Amino acid sequence: MSELKGAAIIGQSGGPSSVINASAYGAIRTALDCPSITKVYGAANGIKGVLDDKLYIMDEEDAHELELLKYTPSSALGSCRYKIADPDVDDTDYKRILEIFKKYNVRYFFYNGGNDSMDTCNKISKYMMKAGYECRIMGIPKTIDNDLFGTDHCPGFASAAKYIATSFMEVYHDAHVYDTGMVTIVECMGRHAGWLTAAAELANYAGAGPDLIYLPERDFDMDKFLADVTRIYNATGKCLVAVSEGIHYADGSFVSEAKTAATDGFGHAQLGGLAAMLANIVKEKTGAKVRGIELSLLQRCAAHCASLTDIEESFMSGKTAVEKAVEGITDKMVGFECDRTNGYVCKPKLFELTSVANYEKKVPQEWINAEGNGVTKGFVDYALPLVQGETKLPKENGLPRFAHLKKVVAK
Repeated sequence: MSELKGAAIIGQSGGPSSVINASAYGAIRTALDCPSITKVYGAANGIKGVLDDKLYIMDEEDAHELELLKYTPSSALGSCRYKIADPDVDDTDYKRILEIFKKYNVRYFFYNGGNDSMDTCNKISKYMMKAGYECRIMGIPKTIDNDLFGTDHCPGFASAAKYIATSFMEVYHDAHVYDTGMVTIVECMGRHAGWLTAAAELANYAGAGPDLIYLPERDFDMDKFLADVTRIYNATGKCLVAVSEGIHYADGSFVSEAKTAATDGFGHAQLGGLAAMLANIVKEKTGAKVRGIELSLLQRCAAHCASLTDIEESFMSGKTAVEKAVEGITDKMVGFECDRTNGYVCKPKLFELTSVANYEKKVPQEWINAEGNGVTKGFVDYALPLVQGETKLPKENGLPRFAHLKKVVAK
């Protein structure tokens, strides 16, 4: 295929993670070093930055600061939760995007995000094809929820899983320090997929994990839950529980009383407060001392506890996206294909954007125990290789040294 010369835009979208910037850096560094890419822009707050004509000139950033992105949490370019319309219904946004692409001669577009971001990427890709504007578009995956179709796992999941497992080990020791009884309920993120909550089982692998684990892949039964907690508490005087924020009853309604009319911009209910609610119910039922803990944002921004494997694979996903686009490939998402037969080997693999968009991958039923209150060794064998290695996050005066970008806006 003939060489395509032009500028590139890299955008980030959706919920951040501790390694999404490692993916961005993989794309930015590779694009800056590529002769076919004439200019590299970062979209301020994802697709909103394109629509608002607010692009950062990545060529003007200090190389050392860019490299620190590998260890900097959250979305350095800014994120958004903006739902782009179906172009057959309303093509206003698409016409504006095409206008901006032409203004800056953008021939490469890389979008870094989760399910909804891949949907945005897919829609823009198909529109540009229909409009006859040559622009190679690639999705770079990101989601701590680990629920993207096709790929073995998603950048961001491993680091969040490592933080969750580590936190459970720490809480386990704290909760077992007194000779008095206590029930501790820890709420993890995960609306429809329980990958993050399942990561608490890694703490059990290390000998200090939860007694019970509840995922949204199984219907929740409050009576059975109370019976499980009471049985363990009566037997040991302690009970540590991991619950996913998205656990639901058989009728599909969320257990969390914090479900409200508010949504995240894509129609997804805002959840939270589950641990506190369950703690009150358990306290009333058992009379025990009960603590409810919500990990909340901590599990997705804990760069200090990031997996080196996750950082390196995230960088690889961004790098691969640019390399494949320059080779002439478009309309794909970079995912991972892994072999755990003899050690652990991870290679990039391309997936069709149409297949990935808006599909949620769940924890396999065979990795959940028969009682629905724990996960099996199959999950541990899957997840344990992903959390290996320690971050090389630099520190100054005992505190993390994160990237400081100039964010020079293109005119």
